[in-house]
Amino acid sequence: MQTCSNCNASSPDDALICVNCKFDLATFSATVVALKRMQENPRIRAIRVSVADDACPHCYELLKTYPKDKAPRLPHEGCSHENGCRCFYEPVLEETALVGKVVR
Repeated sequence: MQTCSNCNASSPDDALICVNCKFDLATFSATVVALKRMQENPRIRAIRVSVADDACPHCYELLKTYPKDKAPRLPHEGCSHENGCRCFYEPVLEETALVGKVVR
């Protein structure tokens, strides 16, 4: 499910516009807004995609740390979980050590 950052309504993963306020989810979904804020924050060195414990195989493929400009869009196409994509972004701060490799 996608959450609209304008009205806080939930829309299906494959929705292009909010089911409530009709805003463009490619621009105004909560995950898109969060990613943009992380990309603009100079303290954030990279972005890690985390997944739920019972995530589908497609989601587990995204479980990596990415350069800020290479983070994949969420929710991603191909998720087969019955509840939809539940991946989320986590910031990797400049002050912390990177755990694992950053995908290039």
